Amino acid sequence: MNALKNALAVVPWVLMMAACESASDQTASYQTASYQTAAMQASEGGDQKAAVSLAKKEVARFTAPDQCSRTNSVNCGTLALAWGTLANYQILDGDSTAGEGSFSSAKGALGWTDPAIRSSATAMVYRDVSEAYWKTGDRARAVAVFNEGRAAGGDMWMYMSSAARAADEPPARQAPDPGPPPSRGGAVIAGTALSP
Repeated sequence: MNALKNALAVVPWVLMMAACESASDQTASYQTASYQTAAMQASEGGDQKAAVSLAKKEVARFTAPDQCSRTNSVNCGTLALAWGTLANYQILDGDSTAGEGSFSSAKGALGWTDPAIRSSATAMVYRDVSEAYWKTGDRARAVAVFNEGRAAGGDMWMYMSSAARAADEPPARQAPDPGPPPSRGGAVIAGTALSP
């Protein structure tokens, strides 16, 4: 099931890259897709450090000003996805501080992303980060990231996150504290009423 979910996650990633890049950049797109596939395989094999290294190569391809900047947003969606993927692997590798830094960079790139694809890019970035926290056992952070992504306008891809169901569940109702038992006019010691 996890392999299917990961494979499905790659499909929109590749489609997003194709939408973000011009026809002259198709060679870079194919090479980037191979980095993504190799990183996913490394991660599934338990080698998160290799996955991080491969994801960093993807980020490096799109960080130049001619790839993504305030004045040139052609590849900002791709850069946001690359940062989100890197954050995912860093968190899975146990380095949530680096993961949060990459996540912050992804948000910056999303701010410059073409509005036509921003909703899908947002969903994929937040889903990746939420899923990483879910897998490492930090369910509270996973749900918080999911909710933040939903509020930021992420589309249906957000709901591929494991945190989606948990985010929509009402908080557990707690029974009110009944307090100490009645004393019936006497003192209460260790829960036992003593009559005068």
